[in-house]
Amino acid sequence: MCGRYASTRSPQDLAQLFRATDWSPTETLAPSWNVAPTDSVWAVLERPPRDGSGPPRRKLRPVRWGLVPSWAKSPDTGAKMINARAETVHEKPAFRRAFAKRRCLLPADGFYEWEARAATEHTKAYKQPYYIAPEDGRVMAMAGLYEFWRDPRVTDDEDPAAWWTTCTIITTEARDAAGRIHPRMPLAVTPDQYDAWLDPGHHDADELRALLTTPAGGRLTARAVTTAVNNVRNDGPHLLDAPEDR
Repeated sequence: MCGRYASTRSPQDLAQLFRATDWSPTETLAPSWNVAPTDSVWAVLERPPRDGSGPPRRKLRPVRWGLVPSWAKSPDTGAKMINARAETVHEKPAFRRAFAKRRCLLPADGFYEWEARAATEHTKAYKQPYYIAPEDGRVMAMAGLYEFWRDPRVTDDEDPAAWWTTCTIITTEARDAAGRIHPRMPLAVTPDQYDAWLDPGHHDADELRALLTTPAGGRLTARAVTTAVNNVRNDGPHLLDAPEDR
């Protein structure tokens, strides 16, 4: 799975990198070295204008990590749906409609996975975090899906709080640097395939799944980092520091 990642680039940089033409400077997210489920995250997606007056526009907007299907009775469902398996994403009821019509890109600097360490004579058992990122430092465009959920507690349909926009990350069997640490890893989309992946009019499941690749073409580095990242309340660049001695 992918349960934590880093995303520190500014919206200005992301809008340029992903050629997003529609984003609001009033929508801001702080850089995070410890993005966790239910956090707000940047997403790149394409939607037509609400009045249907033109073609889809590429947007950069914050969404909530943890997909809530439109038919869900409670938003609590999202905490369980942070990842969608590539092998079945086009079939599962929670994801298949979004896979057909509502795909997005989730920018990341890198992601974390954990390796269990057994207790020794001098230390307790613990989970050692690893930070996995492209060797060249470029942004990762993680493949994602997004969905809208209508909050029945808000009576005014025009109130922004009435609609939740949530997302999930598509994962696959881990390979290369990530494979020796954890059996699953996020999938990515290469820049030359952004248009095809984001196009809401593209519905062929086989063609869409063929667009998904290993991040950075498998050219990833994995290095142990401090266990401070294990606590979701911690954040900051120090989370990428080398692990403390035990």
